[in-house]
Amino acid sequence: MTTPLQQENTWQTYKRLLRYTRRHGWVLAGSVLGYLIYSAMQPLVAEMMRIITETIENPTPERVLLICIAPFVINLIQGIGQFIGAYCITWVGQRIVYDLRNETFQHVLRLPTREYQKSASGRLLSRITYDAQQVTAAGTDAVTIILREGLTVIGLLGYLLYSNWKLTMILFTVGPIIALMVNYMSKRFRAISRRIQGSMGNITQYLGEAIEGNQPVKIFAGQALEEERFERASRRFQKQHVKMEVSKVTSTVTVQLVVAIGVGVITYLYIQIMGEAITVGEFLAFIAAVALIQKPLKQLTDVNVKIQRGVTGAASVFDLMDREAEPDIGTVPLQRARGDIVFDKVTFGYAPDAPVLRDLSFSVSPGQTLAMVGRSGAGKSTVAALIPRFYDPDAGQILLDGQPLTAYSLADLRRQIAMVTQKVVLFNDTIRNNIAYGELRSRSEAEIIQAAKDAYAWDFISKLEHGLDTEVGQDGMQLSGGQRQRLAIARALLKDAPILILDEATSALDNESEHYIQQALERVMKGRTTIVIAHRLTTIEKADRILVMDQGQVVESGTHEELLAQGGQYGQLHQMNFADH
Repeated sequence: MTTPLQQENTWQTYKRLLRYTRRHGWVLAGSVLGYLIYSAMQPLVAEMMRIITETIENPTPERVLLICIAPFVINLIQGIGQFIGAYCITWVGQRIVYDLRNETFQHVLRLPTREYQKSASGRLLSRITYDAQQVTAAGTDAVTIILREGLTVIGLLGYLLYSNWKLTMILFTVGPIIALMVNYMSKRFRAISRRIQGSMGNITQYLGEAIEGNQPVKIFAGQALEEERFERASRRFQKQHVKMEVSKVTSTVTVQLVVAIGVGVITYLYIQIMGEAITVGEFLAFIAAVALIQKPLKQLTDVNVKIQRGVTGAASVFDLMDREAEPDIGTVPLQRARGDIVFDKVTFGYAPDAPVLRDLSFSVSPGQTLAMVGRSGAGKSTVAALIPRFYDPDAGQILLDGQPLTAYSLADLRRQIAMVTQKVVLFNDTIRNNIAYGELRSRSEAEIIQAAKDAYAWDFISKLEHGLDTEVGQDGMQLSGGQRQRLAIARALLKDAPILILDEATSALDNESEHYIQQALERVMKGRTTIVIAHRLTTIEKADRILVMDQGQVVESGTHEELLAQGGQYGQLHQMNFADH
């Protein structure tokens, strides 16, 4: 059962959606004008029944000419009105989807990283594509029907009252029955729409997971499992659509039956009881108007489905848009940082009551290279994620050049940081645009080539048929793991930021490639504050300082030689993981 609060929320959602429609008020006014012209012709169609009857009873040259020409003129004017109305409302509808999708996507790009973790990418995709498209049903399709058919109903009701107000009032007795039925079906349509959107979210999620994970699916023979999951979600989607259509048809047929009963009662009263002084032509015109009003009434009943589907879609999109973006209130200007980083008693956890970092404190001086090692889950990558403010600490603070990170705007802060992680992200674009990505798009070709050479990527790029303009494919699948890693390093080198974060940056490289990359990294590290997270000895042994982490805390600190001499946890890690290098 729908509560008053839910009804209020539905109305609030619809009012918010209509604000997008009002942005294009002049075009919408053109639609109103067009449908007003269309609707004004409907009473004339009913009136033609009276004129035709009178012409048959008393044919005159004028009347015969009128009934021959009138249908063409009426249909021509109706067609012009409908064209104007349909064109304008369609333009408004697609513009609403354009605005809504763009605003939603822009907001999604600024959501905190936690929101991406909570929501599967397939479900986010479903909201921006499917749910946003459903909004047109409420924003424009429904408005079209309400305007066109609503104005038609008003015009025909006016004609009916003018023709015979007594018979019309009898017809009004079926109104409350129709209203009760529409109210009941509204609740059902809204519930089914929510289930349809949930099913579409599952479909896009399973589809995305199966495509992105195609190799594990094949190697572990998971095709049958993925087929079953996808088929189950598709079947639920199909069943809900069938329920929607059945409910819509049932509602429409019931309304038509109720109106037909009203027509039957009127006909009986006219013939048997009322004895009104009404001619056959007038009665036929009245019945014609009643028949004509059934189609717009049917459409107005159907519009309820569109409104409920659109409002449900809008609620889903608005829920996403209402999620808070990353906090960005910094006001301290930052042109180029020195690179002085301080962690002061930082505690952080991805989930409540499960801290990954515990009261962590350390500092990195400008131009210093700090390496972090430790067992899996020690919190090393979390440190790397906190510096660009992908997350904010639960307690303590992080300082850059003596100021808390929150004192700087996100744009200024992240402009100071270049980052290469173990998971390389490449876009379905050219090598050129993947190296010179985002704010680096203005860099010259010479700078891009130099960055590729410094990352030892130019050797394989120059051998490709289209060189820098080679398309890398979805997530860089046209390249090997080592080649993708070199492009990510080239992108970081091109940025030339004062802070460099390398999180397993050489993990996908073979020994020979790593040797060259290490030389490039050693050059680029000079004069930059560098934080290196790695398991390979060559990346760590020359660091100015090495932190050994365990359970979110620093347990050992020193140079490579000092830590080996201590014979503690670093020595054990070296013996287990580095000795064979």
